[in-house]
Amino acid sequence: MSRILATAISEFRIAFRNRWVSIATGMMVLFALVLAAAGSAPTGDVGVDRLSVTVASLTSLAVYLVPLLALLMSFDAVAGEVERGTLPLLLTYPVSRLQILLGKLLAHLAILALAVTLGYGAAALVAVWSDPAAVQGLGSLWRLIWTSVLLGATFLGAGYALSALARRPSGAAGLAIALWLVAVVLYDLALLALIVTDGGGAFTTRALPVALLANPADAFRVFNLSAAEAVAAAGGIGGAAGAIPLWQSAASLFLWPLAAIGLAVAAFRKVTP
Repeated sequence: MSRILATAISEFRIAFRNRWVSIATGMMVLFALVLAAAGSAPTGDVGVDRLSVTVASLTSLAVYLVPLLALLMSFDAVAGEVERGTLPLLLTYPVSRLQILLGKLLAHLAILALAVTLGYGAAALVAVWSDPAAVQGLGSLWRLIWTSVLLGATFLGAGYALSALARRPSGAAGLAIALWLVAVVLYDLALLALIVTDGGGAFTTRALPVALLANPADAFRVFNLSAAEAVAAAGGIGGAAGAIPLWQSAASLFLWPLAAIGLAVAAFRKVTP
C-alpha cells in the first residue's frame, strides 16, 4: 500500500502542474457558477428547490467535462513514460505494474474529486445563498459528486488502456479525443436518430434502455436524474429513460470503472520498456 501511495503522491504533483487539467478545472467551476446563477428561472414552474434545478443542469455539464478531464490526465500516463524513457527506470523499482497503475489512478481520482467538489460546491453555495430552502437538494448534490468520480474512473481506465496501446502520446491523444467524441457526443446523436426513425416502436421501448446503460455517460445521466423526484422533475426525464430501474443504472455506474481499469491493467502488462 505504501508503494501505491508513493506513486500516487508523485503522480499527483505531475498532474497538478498540467495546464490542461487546470484549464478544465477552471471551466468546471466557471460553468457550474453560470448554471447556478441561471438556475432560479424554472424553479417556480416545476415546484422544486433551486439546488435540485442546479444539480439537473450540472449533470448535463458533468457528462461532457468529467470524461474530458479524466482523459486529459490519463492519455499519456503510459505513453508519456515510454516516450520519456522513464518506464524502464520505473520498472526497476520494487513496485509491480498493477501498483504503478493503481497509484496513477489514485492520484488522478483525487484531482478529479477536487475539481468536481470545487465546481459543484461553488454552485451549491450560490444556490443556497440565494434560496435557503435549496438545502433540500444537498443529498442530490452529494450523489452527483460521487457518481462523477465513478464516471471519471471509467474514463481514466479507458485513457490508461489507450495510452498503453498507442505507446506514443500523440497517438494516445488522438484515440482519447475519438473516444470522447464517440461516447459523449456521437453515441447520443445516433440514439436520437434511431428514436426518430423508430417512431415509438420496438427500439424505443425495448432496446433504448439497454443502449443507455451500455454507455457510462448515459448511465450516469439516467441515474442522477432519476434518483430524486425533485431532480427528475427539474431534468424532465421520462419515457424509456425514466422507466429504467434505479438499481440497473447504479450497477452500470459501478461495473464500468471495474471493466475499464481491468482493460487498462491487461494493456499495461503487454507494454515492453
